[in-house]
Amino acid sequence: MTPDVDRAAGAVGDGPEGVADHDDATGDDDLVPPASGRTWPVAVALALVALLVGVLGTLWVTGDRSSAPSDWGADAGFARDMQTHHYQAVEMSFLVYDRTRDPAVRTLAYDIITSQQQQAGQMYGWLRQWGLSQTGSRPPMAWVGSGHASAHAGADGTMPGMATTAQLDELRAATGVEAERLFLRLMIAHHTGGVAMADAAVAQARTDEVRSLASAIASAQTSEIALLRSMLAERS
Repeated sequence: MTPDVDRAAGAVGDGPEGVADHDDATGDDDLVPPASGRTWPVAVALALVALLVGVLGTLWVTGDRSSAPSDWGADAGFARDMQTHHYQAVEMSFLVYDRTRDPAVRTLAYDIITSQQQQAGQMYGWLRQWGLSQTGSRPPMAWVGSGHASAHAGADGTMPGMATTAQLDELRAATGVEAERLFLRLMIAHHTGGVAMADAAVAQARTDEVRSLASAIASAQTSEIALLRSMLAERS
């Protein structure tokens, strides 16, 4: 297995596309999670094994799809869109992890990678359980509803808070404090958009599991926005 561990093997099995390839700008080949002696490849592998076991267990136990959410509803729409949203956060976190030696930023990046990979895998498992495809036929955020879509969608019709290709390229080209500042600014916008998406799911989803996860995401990312802003102020 390569040092990038296929960057978490593109997520789970034949699941979501995952994140961009690991691009080590600092020459740090042995990514080690902060506050842990376990090497990065082993930690990611173990996390993915546990996640896969949980997903497969759910699929084996749950056989009745008669009450599954619809293909076009808020539950499926949120599960699809938030997976995509999460994987961009994971991608940006991998990028900054490789481009700074700052322990606080690296710890934050590691936490985002692990938590959002796990949540994305959970949403992937739901769609499998419901018998729905991982990609829908409707545009991003269409599940929010005509009365709220404009408030939650990004300026270009995509999910709110998503970084542009140009912004990601800028992060790839940056190092040190410059990379830290750019990452923090992008992640503040990203989390703000994620909270808006999660709030919409809490209000519109049918299933308890979607509402529960969406509520947890909104709470966690709201708190993390305050941390991101504080860290950005320290580097201004």
